[in-house]
Amino acid sequence: MNTHTDFGCAAWRTSSYSNGQANCVEVADGYADVLPVRDSKDPQGPALVFPADGWAAFVTAVKGGDLAA
Repeated sequence: MNTHTDFGCAAWRTSSYSNGQANCVEVADGYADVLPVRDSKDPQGPALVFPADGWAAFVTAVKGGDLAA
């Protein structure tokens, strides 16, 4: 199983909620069934890759306040 994918040509974007602040995550669209996520402060660093449906569920839970501490 290949656990390394090269995202060097990925088109990364930051959240529309970032307001230009430095502490953001970036995502790369265009990958079938997965969503790569990286730290905007370390663009050469590793990316975490999540199943697209899992990421969508996470975002929905955050927006709904379901993950509040």
